[in-house]
Amino acid sequence: MRDRVSPKSARGTGFGPIAVALSMVFHPRQLSDFWRDRRPLEKLEMLLERERDQLPLWVPVALGCGIAAWFQLANPAWWLAFISLCAALGLFAVVTGRERRAGKAIFWFVLLAAIGCALIWSRSWSVAAPVLERPLVTLFNAEIERVEPVLARDMVRLTLRTGDHPELPTRVRVNVPLEQVVPELQDGALIQLRARLMPPAMPALPGAYDFSERAWFQGLGATGQALGEIRILRTADPLFALASYRQRLSAHVQSQMPGAAGAIGATLATGDRGAIAEADAEAMRRSGLAHLLSISGLHVTAVVGAIYMLVLKLLALSPLLALRFRLPVIAAGCAALAALAYTLLTGAQVPTIRACVAALLVLVALMMGRSAITLRMVAAGALFVLIFWPEALVGPSFQLSFAAVTAIIALHEHPRIKALFMLREEGWLRRAGRFVLSLFLTGLVVEIALMPIALYHFHKAGLYGALANIIAIPLTTFVIMPLEALALLLDTAGIGAPVWWLSGKALTGLIGLAHFVSSRPGAVTMLPTMPVVAFGLVLLGGLWLCLWRERWRYWGLIPALVGALIITCTRAPDIYITGDGRHLGIRNDQGELAMLRTRSGDFIRDMIRENAGVEGESQALEDWPNADCNADSCLVTVHAGERDWQILATRSSHHIPVIALSAACRRADIVVSERWLPASCQPRWLKIDRTLLSQVGGMTINLENQKISTALGWTGQHVWTRYRSAETEAGQPGNRNQ
Repeated sequence: MRDRVSPKSARGTGFGPIAVALSMVFHPRQLSDFWRDRRPLEKLEMLLERERDQLPLWVPVALGCGIAAWFQLANPAWWLAFISLCAALGLFAVVTGRERRAGKAIFWFVLLAAIGCALIWSRSWSVAAPVLERPLVTLFNAEIERVEPVLARDMVRLTLRTGDHPELPTRVRVNVPLEQVVPELQDGALIQLRARLMPPAMPALPGAYDFSERAWFQGLGATGQALGEIRILRTADPLFALASYRQRLSAHVQSQMPGAAGAIGATLATGDRGAIAEADAEAMRRSGLAHLLSISGLHVTAVVGAIYMLVLKLLALSPLLALRFRLPVIAAGCAALAALAYTLLTGAQVPTIRACVAALLVLVALMMGRSAITLRMVAAGALFVLIFWPEALVGPSFQLSFAAVTAIIALHEHPRIKALFMLREEGWLRRAGRFVLSLFLTGLVVEIALMPIALYHFHKAGLYGALANIIAIPLTTFVIMPLEALALLLDTAGIGAPVWWLSGKALTGLIGLAHFVSSRPGAVTMLPTMPVVAFGLVLLGGLWLCLWRERWRYWGLIPALVGALIITCTRAPDIYITGDGRHLGIRNDQGELAMLRTRSGDFIRDMIRENAGVEGESQALEDWPNADCNADSCLVTVHAGERDWQILATRSSHHIPVIALSAACRRADIVVSERWLPASCQPRWLKIDRTLLSQVGGMTINLENQKISTALGWTGQHVWTRYRSAETEAGQPGNRNQ
């Protein structure tokens, strides 16, 4: 009965034609043949076969996983364990699935992860340099390696090589007040100066910016402030004229467009951000336009595109050249030279180098007749950076730039989006509307992609960036940068003033847009420090969404949503204590923040507010209810976790009698002090003094669940950290009964 269902097989459903009819009716509601007839491994194998063109995109992801594991584990034993685990998983994949694509994919992923861990491990030792142990004031000779004007703060930052000075690291960074700056301070000059130097600052709070990590990979052993006059022992060699030309060009742009317009114009031309006022920089950040201030993909793309089109159109005017030579190849070569020159002119920072490498890959693809703007190009650029600068992975610049480009390309490679924005015969109004919609959708996707990264690193993110970028990106790309380039070109003949005026007006409009958007209600969302696990889940979900093409890409929504749920449900700590013990912030249930020392610097206040996710000015602790303060200390009552907590904090260096201090300690649950507290000071729960803070760094305390987070627990004991052990602290001389 080949054409009919047999009575035995049709039992319970009918016989003959009736059974056939019923099977046809109910067949779509049953499990598909694919799931019913094949095992899950075969299903995975077929999915990977369909995604075989996407598998190379995971190469930099695998390398990045190994690098991230090295930063998180922060112990040589754990690094070896991670590499061994990767080796074991790779061996298991080879033994059990050598003939399967899944087995090969797992093998290469874990192998690259192990290579990434070993790569950053070797990089951390290859850049190892002496670090200053304690603050000192000294007179020394040094050669200027880099001059960085920071005009908004009335100073110039010098990176110096000290040579064989016995007391100093080989490379230091010194801030010089603007009134002490002389024209001879150029790259390559030999100078003599007196300066107060300090070790690179470690994070003041868990999750705060760790300059000591950045300084380690830059080879900086100390930072400080110049004192007194600087003597020039040897002028700069003409070989270093490029840096001098960059400074002169920056000064020329600012002289043609004074004020904020000139500061941002100089940034676009030379990468010099030192003249931008903090109010303007903050407005750019809050409005989602801060990417315009970093010379990266947008700026390099504008330069490369302009040179490519200009050379191509000019050469095409000659029929002889157009018929005998491949003009796109010549134009691409000229654009590549322009990209390299612009990268060198703007200081060759890592973001600019990344953008330059990406632009060169695009130009090579154009020369070869291949599709240029692809995710493979992004993966190649990321791989290049991770091989040469693996430490860039944990920095916000790398994450923001590659997340934005990946999201944009993944969006426009989607078949529905590609069909929506493809060129077609239609009226100019529809075409303009499609262009605006494309900009808005692209900006919205970029804002969604960048928001978790901005919240993780800066604890705040703009909400109206998609709308602001609809105006700002075309204005910068098609108006400001071409006008500025034309003005510089016309200045060679002394007739650039009218174009400078137009460029200044356009820049003023851009700054006005930033201030308008940043001042709107709800323009910025702020969150306290988020868990690393939540951030990792969001990144994993985003990568899964962007790098696959089949429907299983939407599985990435699961970890992304779980990470977002963890972030939103994370309760902000109640107490923030900086690593030196001088600064204490207390946050109440209404989200208000009070500071122990109201005269603390703007940097400290801003840093504590950002980590607490609090927008607006902080209050003085003595103005809070339930706070009893005098010149030496404050006793505060905080309600959390269904009980009242007594917090005692000292805030002066005056002598306090031991008996009075011990009695106050016994009445408090938590004692916070920058001093060494005597052994007789025994609070009911926690004593936080110089001894403890020197071992673990800054701290945050969640009173509701009694959870304590430390800077040491956040960063780990890496080679650049300088926390003391308990044994070292016990042998430290000094009076601890003050």
